[in-house]
Amino acid sequence: MPFLKKLIAVGGLLCLTSGAAMAAKCGNTSAGFDAWKFDFAKQAQRSGVGKRGLQALAAARYSQTTINADRNQKSFRYTLAKFMQIRGSATIEAQGRKRLAKNPQFYQSLEKRYGVPAGVLLAIHGMETGFGGFMGDTPVVSAITTLAYDCRRSDFFKPHAIGALKLVDQGTITGATLGAKHGELGHTQFLPGNAYKYGVDASGDGRVDLYNLADAMATTANFLRKKGWKRGKGYQEGQPNFRVIKEWNAATVYQQAIAIMAANIDR
Repeated sequence: MPFLKKLIAVGGLLCLTSGAAMAAKCGNTSAGFDAWKFDFAKQAQRSGVGKRGLQALAAARYSQTTINADRNQKSFRYTLAKFMQIRGSATIEAQGRKRLAKNPQFYQSLEKRYGVPAGVLLAIHGMETGFGGFMGDTPVVSAITTLAYDCRRSDFFKPHAIGALKLVDQGTITGATLGAKHGELGHTQFLPGNAYKYGVDASGDGRVDLYNLADAMATTANFLRKKGWKRGKGYQEGQPNFRVIKEWNAATVYQQAIAIMAANIDR
């Protein structure tokens, strides 16, 4: 029977089955993905995911390109100088300064509200998507559920998979929305759980859209503030706000590059 009908059929058993017995089993190949989705749907339903989110989960496909990208991350191994060269730091800084000069009121308003300087937001925007030039080519729901299923970091990605399904429920994304290989979405490449938790409707259209620049930048600033950003304090290594930049990305060279580029944009 169809996925959702199967889910409904077993729904009455949820309260009678222990959490351990219902836990979705991870896997390292595509072979068990469909069975895992069915099991994970029960967890998603208990977490408040509705019909549209469950339909998106049912339609999700195992993303081999996501797994390939996850197994081939090189940023953690580069020196800072090499990383900044590869990522085009000089171009990001130059474009960041131009964008700030073109729309200073927008960035001033964000700093006034959230305490985060323009340079930090623009450095992240430039690093993540080349200022919106490329926001990904992989279906977000398929990518994030693949990572939630994959045994390598299943526990880390499961909350983000739930977040993605809730974003579908509220109409922020669909099952076909494209993002990065690891399921990140929008101008600054938010993981879905963070997009759901920290999303801001800065454009005033009644919905959070991370593919809208105003919403994306306000959400980025809100994320940093909620992670402990201290207004008016420094963000270079050894300064109070550098630890907040660490919340954005786990790679040390990435953190260092953001701080350096941000300072050069803000100067």
